[in-house]
Amino acid sequence: MSEVIRVGIAKFGCLGIIPVIEYLLDERAERKDIRTYVAGSGSKLDPEICTEIANAILNFKPHIALALSPNAALPGPTKGRSILKEAGIPTIVISDKPAKKIREKLEAEGFGYMIIEAESMIGARREFLDPTEMALYNSDLLRVLAITGVFNLVIREIDRVIEDLKTGNSLTLPKLVINREKALEASGLTNPYAKCKAMAAHEISSRVSDLTIEGCFVIKEMEKYIPIVASAHEMMRIAAKLADEAREIEKGIDSVFRMPHHPKGMLLKKWKLIEKPLKPNS
Repeated sequence: MSEVIRVGIAKFGCLGIIPVIEYLLDERAERKDIRTYVAGSGSKLDPEICTEIANAILNFKPHIALALSPNAALPGPTKGRSILKEAGIPTIVISDKPAKKIREKLEAEGFGYMIIEAESMIGARREFLDPTEMALYNSDLLRVLAITGVFNLVIREIDRVIEDLKTGNSLTLPKLVINREKALEASGLTNPYAKCKAMAAHEISSRVSDLTIEGCFVIKEMEKYIPIVASAHEMMRIAAKLADEAREIEKGIDSVFRMPHHPKGMLLKKWKLIEKPLKPNS
């Protein structure tokens, strides 16, 4: 295998992780072991647009592909990842809770997957959601995903696959539902109160979609669905606040977990602010 692994990132629609996924893999633009190529459909999920995105990724000739989308069972994301699969590209599907219903199908078709329970649907009602509200919601969600450990786990799994490709080891794609236990285990939080706040943040975030789905697809009366989706966004705001409080506790005891990438791709680790990051087995 090439010393430089080509990672194709297909973005079908939007998730909280989608705007930052390529930067999570190379946060300082110093990695020498990967190249990334990103193609996205914006907010659209039409099969025709997803087909264009998948074909753009194929033109990059990736060694591995990431296919990110809300509700991976929808026709557009299904079409997009099927194009990658038919081309023989190992593909990891990253999606939200509705994708849990197709886990067996994904496994049978040879896809890896990471299903993120805290990735809750936005309150997409025209009377409520404008560009500012959309940006605020996603910034709150990003904070939850970052601090509660979701991003740490996603990064570790993708980097593990990249390392397998680099070394020629047998490729094992992740098959993972990221719930609060798995996320918190990867968070690096040490203080028990910080862990409790992060657990609460993750749990609230994962339940937001119960309200947004109700407000967007079940309730038909405007006077009823607007308060429902607005309350869901208030929940996400509080989840972000709790997550932020958890990190502030860790700052107060000089115990913020960091795992920067080495230029060769390995993840380093540190907890103290004034110390150099070490290799995992150091």
